[in-house]
Amino acid sequence: MNRLAATIPGVDHHRVSLNGTELHYVAAGTAGSPVLLVHGFPETWWVFHKLIPLLSEQHRVFAVDLRGFGDSATATPEHDSATSAKDLSDLIAGLDVGPVHLTGQDISGPTTFRVAATHPELVRSYTGIETGLPGFGAEMLADVTHGGAWHIGVLAAPDIPKMLLTGRERAFIADYAIPSLAANPGAFTGTDVDELVRSYARTDAFAGAAGLYRSLLTDGEELRKLAARKLDMPVLAVAGGSRDFTPATLRQVATDVTAVHLERTGHYVAMEAPRQLADALLSFYTDIDRK
Repeated sequence: MNRLAATIPGVDHHRVSLNGTELHYVAAGTAGSPVLLVHGFPETWWVFHKLIPLLSEQHRVFAVDLRGFGDSATATPEHDSATSAKDLSDLIAGLDVGPVHLTGQDISGPTTFRVAATHPELVRSYTGIETGLPGFGAEMLADVTHGGAWHIGVLAAPDIPKMLLTGRERAFIADYAIPSLAANPGAFTGTDVDELVRSYARTDAFAGAAGLYRSLLTDGEELRKLAARKLDMPVLAVAGGSRDFTPATLRQVATDVTAVHLERTGHYVAMEAPRQLADALLSFYTDIDRK
């Protein structure tokens, strides 16, 4: 781990080699059913740093930096959501703690859904936070003529992220991504911004996100095939600023969906409303663990 990286009390940092890469993850808590938290963009495990202490009082909690993000190894230009899903499946199996409450947000939705659909034995429950799936409406998020975000096309285009974003990481994160998507931009402190900027200022630091955004625009047919057999584990859909988008998506691919809308929050739910999110997750996990 980079010694300049931010951390919090009570977490241990780990590195593991798997699937031809090296992942960084943190762990907290010593008892309870395991939880794996998976970030989106422009994020790293750090966006869960307020949430982890709340969950780890009752659960073993793991939060990973996806390939190409944070302090994990950088990704190749061919990176995609299928590769990322294999990374996560191998990680869960390697943790050897049993099936996890798999919890993903934003652009990790397709990756975490793949894990739940192809390796249900590794997944106790599945939670999607402010996320969508290709083939089920997520492609609309790139349609700027109907309110979509310009950065999706930029990130999906070969070599364009490096051309436009390298050296401008702070402006992109602090001046665009946070204020445009958060209902409460003040939830991000200077330390939070510094940590995200640090990780995205690495060489080729946008390659992981670029691969996942390309997948967002190309994986629709494949995910529709995976969803032909709906998820039968319990699923929680957490909505913030996008309101019914996440629940409407997950109802198409799962049979047992509980929806929660956190009022007065935007896209970065774990940063903006950690206590509300923790309450929703803990209630959901507890109901499952009692069965």
